[in-house]
Amino acid sequence: MNRATPRLRALVALPFVLALAVHLLLFARWRDELPAELATHFSVGGEADGWTGRTAYIVVSTALFLGLAAGWTAFVRRRYLWAAWATAGFAGGLLVQLLRANRVDEFEVQVFSPGMDLGVALAVAAVAGGAGWALGSLVPEEPPAAGRGPAAAGPRLPLGSGETARWSKDTGSRTLTVLAALALAAAPVTLLVVSWPDALLGLLGLVIGVPGLALARVRVTVDRHGLTVRSALASRPRVRVPLDGVEGASVREIDAVTDFGGWGYRVRAHRTGVVLRSGEALVVRRDGGREFAVTVPDARTAAALLNTLAERHGKV
Repeated sequence: MNRATPRLRALVALPFVLALAVHLLLFARWRDELPAELATHFSVGGEADGWTGRTAYIVVSTALFLGLAAGWTAFVRRRYLWAAWATAGFAGGLLVQLLRANRVDEFEVQVFSPGMDLGVALAVAAVAGGAGWALGSLVPEEPPAAGRGPAAAGPRLPLGSGETARWSKDTGSRTLTVLAALALAAAPVTLLVVSWPDALLGLLGLVIGVPGLALARVRVTVDRHGLTVRSALASRPRVRVPLDGVEGASVREIDAVTDFGGWGYRVRAHRTGVVLRSGEALVVRRDGGREFAVTVPDARTAAALLNTLAERHGKV
């Protein structure tokens, strides 16, 4: 399995440390010009309608930077270094603009200009992302995932010359099912009860809930077409690896967080996967050396049948 190098982790954490340092320095420099209660929430027109005390603001903003740094450092890969830098640049740019909007006299109204301020934050994110992309050259290429033994060493399922077989099993995640269902249930309530623009959170619930529910339970099938992984609720979305694209199949123990950075449909260097839990997984080595993994019970039978069918097809 791949492990991020200490150099990569340091480069991932660096932009968040820099953004936090700039934010704290500006807060200290502008402290005498800032109100006791900082405006931290604004209406669509940009006028303040929510406030936070100085101490609480510093605690929350610092926790935000540290949380983002911890998340990116734990799961990032070399190809996404630029995204970590862009995230730090956007968060830092937005919070600096927030401080700037609070530098007003006590009788003035704090105003946040959504278009201009978001534009500045996006510009900072673009510059930071470019810096992260350039710094990616300082990190060596990640090696392919370990455990790719020769295809010939994979299990086989004995079949007669005239025999055929099909293997299929449903697998899922109760946690993802519950979270997706909660997101879908909260969406209409949020849209009807909460005022604009917070009602946009309801749309976010739909965006998260629909694909989440579709991928919370999948059906894994091995047959004469190859390997197919699709939603157990519908024929789409699905992933298919045809027999002529199979170099070999094996069984491996997978840790969802360490190996793939989480659950669901995951994309990592040299491999993709449908990961609904940690544990036994069917791992298919594809043309070009990439791997596709799906966590499913009885993966050994699936791997053995897939190797046998691919061998008949002339690939293994």
